[in-house]
Amino acid sequence: MKNVLELIISNLVDNKEEISIEEIVNDKNIEYRVKVSQDDMGKVIGKQGKVAKSIRTVMKSVAGKEGKRVNVEFVEE
Repeated sequence: MKNVLELIISNLVDNKEEISIEEIVNDKNIEYRVKVSQDDMGKVIGKQGKVAKSIRTVMKSVAGKEGKRVNVEFVEE
């Protein structure tokens, strides 16, 4: 599942080497903390958070097929 998130994020940003995704796994819950460069944060979040919401929707769909719950959080450095 992490590779799906990484693929989505890497296609949105310019500085691909500054992508950092931290995965925290609890029983059926998975939390991803995504860090990108300051310049790319706006591209990942989008206007009024629409891109971020879309990323979360896709990840919830992928997690649902595996019977898990997922939360994606975008963290500033």
